[in-house]
Amino acid sequence: MTTDTTVTWLTQEAHDRLAAELASLSNFGRGDIAKKIESAREEGDLKENAGYHAAKEEQGKMEARIRTLTVLLRTAEVGHAPESNGIVVPGTVITATIAGDESRFLIGSREIGANSDLDVFSEQSPLGAAIIGLKVGAKTSYTTPNGKEITVHISNVETFTGA
Repeated sequence: MTTDTTVTWLTQEAHDRLAAELASLSNFGRGDIAKKIESAREEGDLKENAGYHAAKEEQGKMEARIRTLTVLLRTAEVGHAPESNGIVVPGTVITATIAGDESRFLIGSREIGANSDLDVFSEQSPLGAAIIGLKVGAKTSYTTPNGKEITVHISNVETFTGA
């Protein structure tokens, strides 16, 4: 299990949706996977049993999602979006010129932007880490995972309204 204690801001709607997903996966998902694994086991030789291997892979993905949701919900700060005050913080909508192109996006967890048309960048992403704490008018740059240097100019910071 991860020991990262980063606090993630979530709307109440996002928190409730994720808590319901966690409850469903923990209560029903595990039982369904156990039945699939048991059924596949009854088919015989496990080394060449595609159904068994598929069920075990599905189980691994589900358990990873359960762990992710558990940590996220345990460390989440639930409430209204932080006021922008012209400073880039998690939960704000940013308008910026990135490598010459204007973009509008949300900084924070992809879970809060699930019902929005906005792209979402984590504050831990290269872009997010480069602009957190910057004010409107600030310019910076960051290095992408492939080594490319990208320039960013912050032109607006707004409070996220959830739409």
